Amino acid sequence: MKNVRSYLFIFAILGILSTSCNKNQTPTTSTETTTQKKGMSKTAKGGIIGAGGGAVVGGLIGRAAGNTAAGAIIGAAVGGTTGALIGRHMDKQAAELQRDLENAKVERVGEGIKITFDSGILFATNSAQLTSNAQSEISQLAATLQKYPDTNILIEGHTDNTGGRELNQRLSEQRAESVASYTTAQGVDRSRITTKGYAFDQPIADNTTAEGRQQNRRVEIAIFANEKMKKAAEKGQL
Repeated sequence: MKNVRSYLFIFAILGILSTSCNKNQTPTTSTETTTQKKGMSKTAKGGIIGAGGGAVVGGLIGRAAGNTAAGAIIGAAVGGTTGALIGRHMDKQAAELQRDLENAKVERVGEGIKITFDSGILFATNSAQLTSNAQSEISQLAATLQKYPDTNILIEGHTDNTGGRELNQRLSEQRAESVASYTTAQGVDRSRITTKGYAFDQPIADNTTAEGRQQNRRVEIAIFANEKMKKAAEKGQL
């Protein structure tokens, strides 16, 4: 229920922003085609929030989303033309990640990228030690992160609600740290990485079913622009 309320709040804010932007736009001419209207890229959508209020609204949305991966990305948004340029830069990186990561869900969110690994792919049950297959996946991730150094990386561990809070909190933190440590060992600067464990506080599915619990056992990774990238985008140098 908490997540439902959070997302309803997010959609309400984005709806207000979209309406506001539409009111401030110059009316389109009759020559504009339906295809052009429907063909707005993710890059263009990244710039729909005005530059003046984007960061403030992004922060509100980030907090409403519980500061999980998607919330962190949206909370770090700058909006406007700068955000659109960052979005274009992220489009290319996301495409490479989708190509190279066989066992992860890669999504473009706002001005960043969200990656979700099922914990069963990365770890054995009740373990925080990466499997050999997981190491291969994280190596691919690290290779792409090294090609695009001007980003911050948030790694989050999540569990289902089986077992006690203390156990799940520790396990979620250890799993996030394992992914971070292996990523660093592959050459990614550790100063770019933050880790967080949420135990079972941020479910994405029903914990009363086996299928739901499996979805909740996951590692999420948020990739978003650091200050260097934002400044380069402000200058039109991306």
